[in-house]
This record gives sequence, C-alpha cells and structure tokens, in this order.
Amino acid sequence: MNQQSRRVAIINDGSFYVGPPLARMLASRGHDIVIGDPQDGLLQELRDLGATAVGVTGVRNLVDPEASQELVHAALDAFGRIDSAAVSSGRVVTGRLLGSSREELDKLYEGCVVSPYNFLMAVAPTMVQQGSGQLLIISSATASRPSPGAPLYSSMRAAAAMLAKNAATEFARNNVSVNGIGTNFMDFPEFLRASGAENPEIRKKVESQVPLQRLGQLDEFASFCMPYLDGTATFATGQFVSFSGGWS
Repeated sequence: MNQQSRRVAIINDGSFYVGPPLARMLASRGHDIVIGDPQDGLLQELRDLGATAVGVTGVRNLVDPEASQELVHAALDAFGRIDSAAVSSGRVVTGRLLGSSREELDKLYEGCVVSPYNFLMAVAPTMVQQGSGQLLIISSATASRPSPGAPLYSSMRAAAAMLAKNAATEFARNNVSVNGIGTNFMDFPEFLRASGAENPEIRKKVESQVPLQRLGQLDEFASFCMPYLDGTATFATGQFVSFSGGWS
C-alpha cells in the first residue's frame, strides 16, 4: 500500500490497556497512527510495521478538552485527515450503591462520560466535514446489564454507550459511523486489581463467573475492534457490543 492510500487512525492512549496492541494491528493493516502518550519503543514498532507514527505526550487526561484537540491537531498537521479514532478512558470503581459517595460518582462521570464526550467532540467535526470516518468508544460490558458490585460504574458506562448510539444517529447522514464496545473480565492490571484477581485463588473464582471460564486477552480484543476501525465494515453504526466471554 503506498503512503497516499494509507488510512489515518487516532488512538487516545498508547501507554496501557488495548492502546498498544490496537496501534500495532492498525499499523499492520495499512494505517498511519497518531497516538497519545505511547509507551517506550511503541512508535518504533509502528514504524517498523510500515506506518508513519506520531506520538503526542501529556494527553491522558481527557477531562481536559484540550487533550483531545491536541490529538486531532497532530493528525491534521501530519496527514490532513482522520479515518478512524478509538477512545478508552475511565477506571474501575467497585462497591455497593449505599456505600458509595458523590465524590466517586463525580470521578466516574468525568472518566467514563466526560472523557469520551470530549474526544468525540474533537474528532467528529473533521469526519463530518470530510464525509467519512469510524469512531469507536471503548467502555465496559457493565453498561449492558445491572452490576451489583459496581453500580455507579455500570451506570456511567451505560451513559457512554448511549452517547455513542446518539452520535451514530446524528452523523449517519455524513457517512460517519460511531460504535461502542464494552469489555469485562479482561486480563490486564486494572481489572486484576479491582477484582482481586492478582491472587491466583481469587482469579479462579473470577474466571468461574465467565461462561468461557477464562479472562480475555488484549490482543484478541484489539482484533475484535478492527471492523469498527479499519474501514472493512463501515455499514455498522450505532452498535454497542460486548466482549466479555459470554457474560453479557
């Protein structure tokens, strides 16, 4: 694929979770990459895969709307367009509803709703203007069902899922697709910490709650995201799908 025909993708966070494997997979599928706060060595890995890769530092806090704008400006300055964009944000907070606090609610609102909203509002105008684009909001499968162990978290994730659906309806006339994917039971440090699954015995109990009897891997999740980002299935829009081993 020649340089002029390569698609351009933005990934908001290249420091952890699905950001690095998502970037590698998109680079291997003919995308140039703009990525926020890439982990050490990631930009060179992407370049070795044939991508032009641009890193933007200091943009992890998407509650600040300027962070998303910096990613967009970097993409437009380097490539003049944005073909796809993926955002993941928020942190897991567990506990009972009656034991929760307004402070926890506000933090979850900022991380799970305000952050993807700011990203969407920064990226979408370019896609709408160019008449094409794919935008993926990555959140939690708890958005799709009541979660007694994480009621505030589940509620805020559900808000983000509905944000994606509403954006999809509004932008469809401009050939821009917006979808959401919700995960649960993923094998990465934040989930292991929140669930206690760093302990091997607790991990067994956690895995027993998953119909597939295991935790999900980040590489397979990145692969699952591809049709919503790589230009191969642009007819899909307004969807919120679960990646949770059959839990939802």
